[in-house]
Amino acid sequence: MNQILPYSLWLGHCGEGRNYGQILDLGARAIVQLAAEDAPLQPPPQLILCRFPLVDGTGNCAEVVHLAIGTVASLIRSHVPTFLCCGAGMSRAPTIAAAALASIADESPEECLRYLEHYHPSIVTPHFWEEVTGMVGLKALAT
Repeated sequence: MNQILPYSLWLGHCGEGRNYGQILDLGARAIVQLAAEDAPLQPPPQLILCRFPLVDGTGNCAEVVHLAIGTVASLIRSHVPTFLCCGAGMSRAPTIAAAALASIADESPEECLRYLEHYHPSIVTPHFWEEVTGMVGLKALAT
């Protein structure tokens, strides 16, 4: 679990997403689960859970990708401490986080991913990255 400073945003894998005590100790109030292959998390009632079943490649529903990016952007913008997780924590979570940051900042998704990589190791799947960044309207998601 790694924090992306200066945000109250942490990235990790779904196994860490089950460590509700640690997530609460971080001060997180929301978990965003991004892995289609993992069973839905069942956090305690004081944690918000948003689940977007994404595969780490192509073939994701555009509406689900847009909802994931828009939700994460809204949580960041609203200063809701949030933990993002996916299977291994190294592709979908960084990709969606980078797209969300790009949607609320004056930077490209590529710049945001490079920034995130200073805090969290990433091995982003090229096809998933292309699918997400190829979707138009990242800025529109933030409004």
